[in-house]
Amino acid sequence: MCGIIGYIGEIHATDGGVTGEAADDDTPGSVGEIVHRGLKNLEYRGYDSAGVALVGAASGLTVAKRSGEVGALSVPDVPDATLGVGHTRWSTHGPPTDANAHPHTDCVGDVAVVHNGIVENYEALKRELSDHEFTSETDTEVIPHLIEEELTGVDGDGDADLLAAVRRVEDRLEGSYAICAVREGDDRIVVARRGSPLVLGRGEDAAFVASDVTAFLEHTRDVTYLEDGDVAALSPDGVEIFASGEPVERETETVTWEADAAEKGGYEHYMRKEIHEQPESLRQTLAGRLDVDGGDVDLDVSFPPGFLADLEEIRIVACGTSYYAGRYAAQLFEELAGVRATVEIASEYEFGAGRTPDRTLVVAVTQSGETADTLGAVRRANAAGARTFAVTNTLGSTVTREVDGTAFIRAGPEIGVAATKTFASQVATLAMLAVAVGRDRGALAAADARSVLEDLQGLPGAVQQVLDEEKQVREAAREYRDSEAFFFVGRALGVPVALEGALKLKEISYDHAEGFAAGELKHGPLALVTPDTPVLAVLTDGARADETMNNVTEAQTRGAPALGCVSAGEEFGTLDVSFEVPDVGVVEPLVANVYLQLFAYHVANEKGRSIDKPRNLAKSVTVE
Repeated sequence: MCGIIGYIGEIHATDGGVTGEAADDDTPGSVGEIVHRGLKNLEYRGYDSAGVALVGAASGLTVAKRSGEVGALSVPDVPDATLGVGHTRWSTHGPPTDANAHPHTDCVGDVAVVHNGIVENYEALKRELSDHEFTSETDTEVIPHLIEEELTGVDGDGDADLLAAVRRVEDRLEGSYAICAVREGDDRIVVARRGSPLVLGRGEDAAFVASDVTAFLEHTRDVTYLEDGDVAALSPDGVEIFASGEPVERETETVTWEADAAEKGGYEHYMRKEIHEQPESLRQTLAGRLDVDGGDVDLDVSFPPGFLADLEEIRIVACGTSYYAGRYAAQLFEELAGVRATVEIASEYEFGAGRTPDRTLVVAVTQSGETADTLGAVRRANAAGARTFAVTNTLGSTVTREVDGTAFIRAGPEIGVAATKTFASQVATLAMLAVAVGRDRGALAAADARSVLEDLQGLPGAVQQVLDEEKQVREAAREYRDSEAFFFVGRALGVPVALEGALKLKEISYDHAEGFAAGELKHGPLALVTPDTPVLAVLTDGARADETMNNVTEAQTRGAPALGCVSAGEEFGTLDVSFEVPDVGVVEPLVANVYLQLFAYHVANEKGRSIDKPRNLAKSVTVE
């Protein structure tokens, strides 16, 4: 989830920073300075590396890029530049290096491209471009080379129009993307969008394009949101937008947010923004990895020959939310891969006697890749001679250098301390790993694998359906916000979701919340149940809904209100509140979790809590 900024034209600041006529001494600086400031505004979308491409009539195309934060980027002085694009990266393909930083160029160095998203078919495209010189490990680099092919043609006399070239290239790309392309000698920025956001900023004598309006809000509040499939050209004369090759008009809106709200996409808190980003994050997690028809998964990871066939045990080590993702995954490994799986809190992990190191796989789950307790567990596993593997969100993090293999969840940066979208992407990645291991071991038939992959494929849409019901969740949160305590219950795959739901509520609302297996209610917790103790239950496929509901009824007879996340088409008439979960099979409990995230958020918001920075907590725990 990278950040893109593009600018063309001249700009004059007025009061409030909105485009319009003003005195010359109010101009904000050169094109390079404007693009660089836009990148700083977007750095929350990615901070692995940054770069710019500037185009001037005499100077031509100038590119500067480097790994590290935006502040470390030295933007060249190009006085005649009239347009430029910039990029701040969150690494997905290739580690955060100077070579992998955007912009990427063609062989000649006439075309520069910045890109957000994932080109799923980049390997096939790269093979087609075997006569081109590639200098990075990224999927993005195929795009400028494809544009180069379209501009020159095989025989050297192809169409020389950048807009037409981008249109044809866009038709060849699979996956999600937002693209900005510039060319030496061309006074336009050409952009295309499919699945990743792009918004245009319009001024009287300037135009902007960016991933978020925060990039240019200081300059203009008049914006146009591009739709999927749109291709646009920004020029000194204005903006042209095309859909299916035909000119179209898109509505111009006036943004009323302040700058800090714009950084959050108009949301009051990062946490809510990140809850709503889950469909996009899950699409990125799954992109290019599912072969549904073949019942196979490609996570771009490998194990020694025969290792998975001889595997006796998978031991998952993690902390907090990652631990609950691991608990969900352990059940999937046992069911889909036919291998014993255990989950341990990383700070408590020891390799333990009675295990064969060369037949044990230790999987570390860590969003940041820097969690001290998890790194300690990895080191103990390595010392014992076990094979180690990481599931993480961060390329170049410490854990990736200390394990034998890594799968990246590709969820994009998460700013809020309380993890939301990374939990969903962790479970999805681990589910794919379970399918891959099961298929390799011969424990999972192709037909059964296809069923699971179809469920995974439906995840983004199912989560969006839940998000569309946020008003109902907000009303429930308002009704129960003053409760004395909250119980979260489930069975089977519902248990880790109940635990995670309770964690979210306690993290940000500071209310007492407890999650546990529903069957444990009658073994002690019922003593705490009162009419001021709402019970939130996972009542979906994969969570043994009928048995769980029996336990919920026990709490209701003691006066407790009951809220349930229920599979579509099912009814539990005694529930006080029922949230419908779309039909996605084995990942239904994961979709139910989105309701619990929203419930926690709105309870905390009703109480006026510091949601993004809850007291006493940090985003990444780097000390033991």
